[in-house]
Amino acid sequence: MTELERQMNRAGPAPINSVPVNKGTVSPFALINDAIYARWREQKLENYPLSIDALTVEIGDARKPSVTEIAELSRLCSHYNMAVYATREGDNEDRSIPRNIGTALGLTHLDPNMLADDDGITSLTVVEGKSGRGYIPYSNRRLLWHTDGYYNLPTRQIRAMLLHCVRPAAQGGDNSYLDPEIAYILMRDANPAYVEALMQPDAMTIPPNTESGEETREIRIGPVFSIDPATGDLHMRYTARTRSIEWKDDEMTSAAVAFLDRLLKTDSGYRLHSRLTAGQGLVCNNVLHNRIAFKESEDKTEQRLVYRARYYDRIANTHWQRVMEQEN
Repeated sequence: MTELERQMNRAGPAPINSVPVNKGTVSPFALINDAIYARWREQKLENYPLSIDALTVEIGDARKPSVTEIAELSRLCSHYNMAVYATREGDNEDRSIPRNIGTALGLTHLDPNMLADDDGITSLTVVEGKSGRGYIPYSNRRLLWHTDGYYNLPTRQIRAMLLHCVRPAAQGGDNSYLDPEIAYILMRDANPAYVEALMQPDAMTIPPNTESGEETREIRIGPVFSIDPATGDLHMRYTARTRSIEWKDDEMTSAAVAFLDRLLKTDSGYRLHSRLTAGQGLVCNNVLHNRIAFKESEDKTEQRLVYRARYYDRIANTHWQRVMEQEN
């Protein structure tokens, strides 16, 4: 067993008395709240699913999901920050499907990023012009671990995301997912100072985007882990890219980043996998995810197409307190 695996299998959290914290935040993610964290952690890890199949909900009418179906998606997201819906194959190219499912989950504020389509939803498919400019989601290359919108302004954080598969690739294109709250637990259990380091307001810097010869995005400086001051929920911004990323130059931040990198490369048992098929979709509170490379069909009408919707909202009724309700 590796040192990382031993740290992941620890029975409980390490002491945190020496770690300075925000004393005004009532949340299991504020390092001072040891007792709340211990209770929340126990409930969070109890019966954690081993497969994405356990998080899949069948949707009868994709255009009008039922109250029961939406409630189950919300319940799963409240405990695991992600769920998969499965609709009947057929008219799944209808862009109203992901929009309606998102709206039913309380997601109404789309992120109108510069590469999105006119309706704010992005069509992810291989586009030579975009992939040639370095936009990996529009290529068939692998995507490293990341959360969406890590380069956004703090006022435009991506709190939720929806991926709707119209057509899968001929081969490959599989995704892996890791709940950011699980990443937080594993890091806090190993060393609370890792979490403290990644909560620094200048932990991760994204340099300006000057790819076009002009500055199209200003420098972005911020933490990896942050706590929503209104709800106490955890937010994570992260990318495993090494190009165009600058980490704070101190010993503990370097150690925390190295630990997180090893964690994402190690199958801790909490990492889930899927290859979305036609009519399936992922809804999540912006979980960590990656994508392996894929091969396309020679028939362009059968090439991979996924709709992506990013939201400033968090999925409704998925705050951390819902996990604690299991005790009652």
